[in-house]
Amino acid sequence: MERARRRARESSAASLVAEGKSVLLAAADTFRAAAVEQLEEWGRRAKVDVIRQGPGADPAAVLFDAVKAATARGVDVLLVDTAGRLHTKSNLMDELSKLKKVVSRQLPGAPHECLMVIEAPTGQNGIQQAKLFHEAVGLTGLVLTKLDGTAKGGIVVRIYRELGVPIKLVGMGEQIEDLQPFDPKSFVDGLVPA
Repeated sequence: MERARRRARESSAASLVAEGKSVLLAAADTFRAAAVEQLEEWGRRAKVDVIRQGPGADPAAVLFDAVKAATARGVDVLLVDTAGRLHTKSNLMDELSKLKKVVSRQLPGAPHECLMVIEAPTGQNGIQQAKLFHEAVGLTGLVLTKLDGTAKGGIVVRIYRELGVPIKLVGMGEQIEDLQPFDPKSFVDGLVPA
């Protein structure tokens, strides 16, 4: 899941850069040892700077620095990688809420998007994960990854029905250009082949 989340951020960053936007990444997943290094590698591939601190740093401090840097540099988009995979850990859900508060204090009206990356093979556990994330940060969309395999990602239909959280992007592979806008017709055709 972590690779999929970082790949989605890299692809998003690369897409935004291709559109002429300036982008900055924030490495606010300080819970997992390799998370920062992985995001830095994705940042190099997308040709985007990464704001980070040392291992075990407070994610809120990383985000505070990232917002300051983005503001000072006049960056169009700040993408923040957070530790969200362990939705059963209440301290991580509390951390996500705290991060949202840090951003909104520095930039009124922000964050403008709160996206949850979910892998296509995710089963019924995905609905509980989405509910908890939605409660913590108010999700504005889903990024469905790993659609290049046999899994179809049908859990996002239930998430949409129960929470009203739309699918915004889909990941069709491992390359930067494989992250694409969500196309409902193609998605349904993949779920129910003719």
